[in-house]
Amino acid sequence: MYLTNRFFWLAGAIIALFAMAFPFNWLFPLAQAALVLASGLVLTDLLLLYGRRPNLVCKRETNPVYSLSDPNQVGIFLENKSRLHLNLTITDELPVQLQKRDFEIRESLPAGVSRMLEHALTPLSRGVYAFGNINVFIATRLGLLERRLIYKQPQEVDVYPSIIQMKRYELRAMQQIAHETGIKKMRRIGHSYEFEQIKNYVPGDDYRSINWKASSRRGTLMVNQYEDERSQQVYCVVDKSRAMKMPFDGLSLMDYAINTTLAISNIILKKQDKAGLLTFSDVIGATIKAERDTGQLNRILEALYREKERKGESNYELLYEGVRRLIGVRSLLLLFTNFESSYALERAMPTLRRLNRQHLLVVIFFENTEIRKLSNEPVVTTSDIYKQTVARQFLQEKKEMVNKLRQYGIQAILTKPQDLTLNTINKYLELKSRGLI
Repeated sequence: MYLTNRFFWLAGAIIALFAMAFPFNWLFPLAQAALVLASGLVLTDLLLLYGRRPNLVCKRETNPVYSLSDPNQVGIFLENKSRLHLNLTITDELPVQLQKRDFEIRESLPAGVSRMLEHALTPLSRGVYAFGNINVFIATRLGLLERRLIYKQPQEVDVYPSIIQMKRYELRAMQQIAHETGIKKMRRIGHSYEFEQIKNYVPGDDYRSINWKASSRRGTLMVNQYEDERSQQVYCVVDKSRAMKMPFDGLSLMDYAINTTLAISNIILKKQDKAGLLTFSDVIGATIKAERDTGQLNRILEALYREKERKGESNYELLYEGVRRLIGVRSLLLLFTNFESSYALERAMPTLRRLNRQHLLVVIFFENTEIRKLSNEPVVTTSDIYKQTVARQFLQEKKEMVNKLRQYGIQAILTKPQDLTLNTINKYLELKSRGLI
């Protein structure tokens, strides 16, 4: 049993009435009557709450899988089967990863009414999220006392890389409506020579494609029809070293890269290419050979779900050996990493150049949006001038890194974390349209 604020306000009023009865004796009978009335109200409220078991149904409804960094709906179903009008305060024991200690829902539920209450949770790390009990504090219309009901509903939910984001970008990329979605519409150029079928000649067909053997058998001109070359290998290579642990808007750079890897892998498979995965830091992590079968996306999803950041530095020599063993033919490598200084890039450059000679390498790293904000803030003091100068030097250094990579023929993307998926998809579609993969 819990005493409410209304109870203490009522008790305070009665105490004040008794205090005023000392100089004004005529108030004493009135104070006594108020005390008796208040005691009766408290007793009535107590009997209503505890006279019988309150017939209240409460259930939590969640999806078995949640998407990382997306709002995920949680439902709480309530049904008041009693004859009382109940005022409810609901506190759900949320997973510890969310760090929400002030969560509560207030609801008024008439007798015989059921209701579904919904709220959204945004997880910022992958893994298992454990819900605890649901605590419901019930009060009658009098509102002097509360009774707590505990509904034991332990429940675990797996938080996977963003499936919601994957489906959203799949729709955008396949529709290719750039002016509405940000996905650039790419026109395929060049010509490939992958045979598709033999068909009757029609004016305008390339005479070089005439199949003379088939034409002689059929007694009419037949031509070979070709289709765009397909099933190129595309690998997402994710750096999981400490350089990728930096958070932006609560989400680490590695988790941004993981969400993007899932989205781009889905689009790669939809475009009839083969998607693969390689993660590395000071050790080689997940390795998934590029394939195009129906279970490939699920294998990539499960591998990404299990990946964790490591404390060590990135070992690019180890990455080169891992790529050499895993990938036998020329492929597109989308390398998600982060360089915070030119020195870090210079150390990795020899290995990146070797990778680029054997494969088509795209290095994708991050712009520091906090430093970008600092560089645009108004200057007031000498200290502000110094901070802004350093911030702009840092941003300029990042641009020079991009130019350095491009000087050696390495494709490079410098992107804000929130624009990572969009820029990666556009680069893949650009390379595919240019016939580079």
